[in-house]
Amino acid sequence: MALNNDEAKRVGYIVIISFGLISLFGDIIYEGARGIIPPYLYSLGATAAIVGLATGFGDFLGYSLRIISGYLADVKKTYWFFVFIGYGLLITIPLLAIAGYWEIAILLVIVERMAKAFRSPARDTLLSVSTESVGTGKAFGFHELMDQLGAVSGPALIAVILYLTNNNYFYAFGSLIIPYFILILILIVVYAKVKPYTDKALLNINKEKSSTSKGSLPREFYIYSLAVFLNTAGLITAQLIQYLAGFVMAIWMVSLLYLAIQAIDAFFAPISGYIYDKVGRYILIVPFALSVIPSIFALQKTYEAILIAAAFAGVILGMQESIYRAAVSDVTTVERRGTAYGLFYIFYGLGFVVSGYVFGLFIDYNIYHQAVIYSIILQVIAIVLLLLSRPRKK
Repeated sequence: MALNNDEAKRVGYIVIISFGLISLFGDIIYEGARGIIPPYLYSLGATAAIVGLATGFGDFLGYSLRIISGYLADVKKTYWFFVFIGYGLLITIPLLAIAGYWEIAILLVIVERMAKAFRSPARDTLLSVSTESVGTGKAFGFHELMDQLGAVSGPALIAVILYLTNNNYFYAFGSLIIPYFILILILIVVYAKVKPYTDKALLNINKEKSSTSKGSLPREFYIYSLAVFLNTAGLITAQLIQYLAGFVMAIWMVSLLYLAIQAIDAFFAPISGYIYDKVGRYILIVPFALSVIPSIFALQKTYEAILIAAAFAGVILGMQESIYRAAVSDVTTVERRGTAYGLFYIFYGLGFVVSGYVFGLFIDYNIYHQAVIYSIILQVIAIVLLLLSRPRKK
């Protein structure tokens, strides 16, 4: 029996808030750690090359494995299983406190990135199918807000602990066991309360769309994913903006710059989600077009230009991580949505791999005008592809 409209909305808001809290504590754990993992590995004897290779490989797995976990979640209908495994493996972060050797620490870091790949497609599928009555834009926008609140408070918490303990990594990583236990407790409660409704939402949508949802993902999905790939490939990464900031400001200010990017991201995520629900997917043209601005300013390598680049990067990231995901649900059906999110994340992740390498070369060789032209060309092509992709008919 299908839920009536009022009940569906009530359940939708419960799901939004529940997954938002889970993501909040999840981000406190792994975002809090990510800012100090490189110096921690160095303190254990790892070289810069080892640190760069290990963290890069971990991020790649964090995106590429999503297609597998998403596909398995779709086929086996085990969305909650992957959510529990993905969040449960965050225990690797507190365990960094007792790693002892850089080889063990790197293994824990890679497992944490794999855990993110396990949970993300399944979680996004559950979130999208349970919030259609509320609006997927608002759902993913609020979810990204909670993500970024964790992304801001996590590094701030670790910074305070390091300051109070004279840079003791054991206490910094070990303290994250507290938000980990809170996260697991919330996840168990949410599972008991929400699972019957997510199961019902999946069943109802399957019945309504079974006649039109068979087969492969639609052509529009691939066009949209290619547009997102080009968009991210033509956008200088926040990490490179921070890298450049190190030449014009003190290191502690670079840390504050990171927090500022996360805070701006958190502010614009729900706003863009609300606008998305009102005007539709063509609002995506805005972040696509804005993506040339961070490149124009960051590569000028001045204090003021870095601040402007960081501010726009925060705006773009807030829109990317909320409405980009919401748009996937417009061009896919629920039976293939876990797979779609997994494949989408591969396009998204590869875009940042290309961006990091290409803009890194531009920085190393002090190339400015060509970098701006590169960014503009990719964003124009991305916008054209975005306009060619059409949402699925409902």
